[in-house]
Amino acid sequence: MRRLLVALTLLAAFLGSAPASAQSRSQLGPLCTTETTPADQMVDACTKIIALKVFKGEQLATVYFWRAVGSNKKGDYAKVIADTTEAIRLQPSQAVYNLQGSAYYDKGDYDIAIADFDDALKLGPPSGIIFHNRGNAWRGKGNYAKAIDDYDKSIKADPKSAFSFQNRGIAKEALGDLDGALTDINQAIRLDPTLPQPLINRTAIWRARGDLDRAIADGSEAIRLAKDKPPVNIMTPPNSVLISAYTHRALAYEAKGDYAHAKDDYNVSLAIAASDAGSKANQATAKVRLSLVTETTAPIPRDAPSPTSQPAAAPVPQQTGAPAASSSAPAVRGSRMALVIGNGAYAHVKALPNPSNDARAVAKSLRDIGFTVSEGIDLDRAAMQKMTRDFLREAARAQVALVYYAGHGVQVDGRNYLIPVDVELKSGANMTQAMIDMDTIMAGLDDQVRTNILIFDACRNNPMAQQVASAGSSRSIEGAPGLAAPSSLGSGATLGAGTLIAFATAPGQVALDGEGANSPFSAALSRHIGTPGLEVQQMLTRVRAEVVSTTKNKQVPWSNSSLLGEVYLAEK
Repeated sequence: MRRLLVALTLLAAFLGSAPASAQSRSQLGPLCTTETTPADQMVDACTKIIALKVFKGEQLATVYFWRAVGSNKKGDYAKVIADTTEAIRLQPSQAVYNLQGSAYYDKGDYDIAIADFDDALKLGPPSGIIFHNRGNAWRGKGNYAKAIDDYDKSIKADPKSAFSFQNRGIAKEALGDLDGALTDINQAIRLDPTLPQPLINRTAIWRARGDLDRAIADGSEAIRLAKDKPPVNIMTPPNSVLISAYTHRALAYEAKGDYAHAKDDYNVSLAIAASDAGSKANQATAKVRLSLVTETTAPIPRDAPSPTSQPAAAPVPQQTGAPAASSSAPAVRGSRMALVIGNGAYAHVKALPNPSNDARAVAKSLRDIGFTVSEGIDLDRAAMQKMTRDFLREAARAQVALVYYAGHGVQVDGRNYLIPVDVELKSGANMTQAMIDMDTIMAGLDDQVRTNILIFDACRNNPMAQQVASAGSSRSIEGAPGLAAPSSLGSGATLGAGTLIAFATAPGQVALDGEGANSPFSAALSRHIGTPGLEVQQMLTRVRAEVVSTTKNKQVPWSNSSLLGEVYLAEK
């Protein structure tokens, strides 16, 4: 992924402000209250002190705080939150709220983290450390302007804060300001050349600029530094730096066409234990990319010519399971690619008349505005999986990647699946193995150096209702109407910066297939997607208005965006 996990900065500056004096901390026991104590020993020592039931009030709050510090070193964020909650009940303090907010950040619960950092700021004087940590949470939410404002405050409080310069650079990069990002990250490297994290961030910038050799060099140096001197900051999630470094160097190797080294790095990244949300997201991407490069037999030519778009003429109707041929030229940086699939001729569940027409209409509209389109109609699972994986592999070097799917879709246990035409669910069969996991597509595309647009007209009904019901509760399978919102996707799902996801209707609702040749959503989409000079989110607003009018308020399209600025599919 593109997700750059960095240290939450120097909690050590807070350790002296934990809710007890230094003398009291010494009385409580040095193993429990010393930041250099190994995590297991710290947790064990603090647990024994709590079991004595001798201390109460502020002193007991201090013990809970230090046990939370030990759990934080281990990446056990549930225990961190449990202990900080108890410490806050006994004696609120900036240090405790900061630690709890940081744990919520590492879990990916950014709103709760922001609330904790707000509470920390209310309890004491302005703190550059807390501003920095809150900036991280705003950045996690995709609110880069607020993140930069907090990093500015942190840098004003401490002009030598390498991590604040680094993270402000990340936020600038997310807004498309590569020059500003590079300036800030270079300053972070000057302030502390021993830190591997700024080098990892600069790896992504070089890759965005197409300077892959520099990206690989920075990734290699980051790995060397992380191995020679593992991060000692107790707020850095365990193993997060190495996981990030190996994943980003692998992405650079893959973009260069060096699949052997990319595979090695992806394998190393996956072999490391991950505890935090960012590391798990990096590993989700590494897992998908590894499977793609493992299948690749020949490297992509680094200086291959730009692929040409297919002609706008309607494609020849295809047999079931046969994908339309796309341009044979490999993708290169700067190209715009689209994967378009329409499944309607289902053999064992309710057939849909319109998805094939929808896919052809959208594919034509995309070709007309310069996209290289891979198009598939009525694909069985093998063909759908192959076409999807081929697209993910080629899109690694594209500037814009767009995925459109029309057909049956279903959420099972809160995860979304796209359904091939040959799906046949029998009693005792593993349902999800017969379908295409949307999370896999999202993880394979998750990369901040590319714009990703995913459009799903895939919630027309739940064709699996009877099969899901007959599966019984022993498998913990729950089928629900429509598709799940991205926030409720599985833990391996990633929503990287630069991604827009659009559904034909709101999460959990059922879209209409339509009475004409196209569904209401796809008919509107194919009409508006080629409008010159229309920003993509404005385009979807027009689509939404048309669908609401056409369906008499029965269907309201929905979208979720973390795009990094304005994106125009059809040039101005």
